[in-house]
Amino acid sequence: MTEHPAPDAVRRANEGPRAAARNRAALVGAAREIYAQHGLAAPLSAIARRAGVGQGVLYRHFPDRAAIAAAVLEENVRQVEQAAAAEGATAATVLGVLTWHLTESAAFIGLLHADSAISPRGTAPHALALSERVERALRGHAPYGGRLHTTGDLMLAVAMVSGAVTGPTREERERRARVAWHLLGVEADPVRPHEE
Repeated sequence: MTEHPAPDAVRRANEGPRAAARNRAALVGAAREIYAQHGLAAPLSAIARRAGVGQGVLYRHFPDRAAIAAAVLEENVRQVEQAAAAEGATAATVLGVLTWHLTESAAFIGLLHADSAISPRGTAPHALALSERVERALRGHAPYGGRLHTTGDLMLAVAMVSGAVTGPTREERERRARVAWHLLGVEADPVRPHEE
């Protein structure tokens, strides 16, 4: 005897290309959450599950671990750029958004260490380009306060703060970041994602 699924259990129709942008956004959001909880070594299957898609959909958008990590980093950088371009933006508000990403993503910390003044050799060109975009976004908001007088000083300070951003919870990482900025005499507030 053939069993038929109950009406509530009927699978969604394949929406094909119409669902592509939505699936990609869901995968990037899920990757951000999974990476924040479990680090970059988290299984890709966990990202697909969290996004509510199959692994085939994940691999269609992101052929490997590096590709999805790059997409998350790209979005982080875009948010820093948007915060910097927002009307009334200050160094403190842009650094607040940057600090939020530092507390959320170990991968973002690694990106910022790609700054050519800090580690010129062995850095992936894509990571270096993203780091340079962060630097350009911050450049328009000098003076930064405290002992920081140039964008180079600021990028070194960001690397120093990112080194302090450790801890088992986001709250602990944020607390450490705030203390590090305070020790440098720099205001970075509020610590939050950029909201369009």
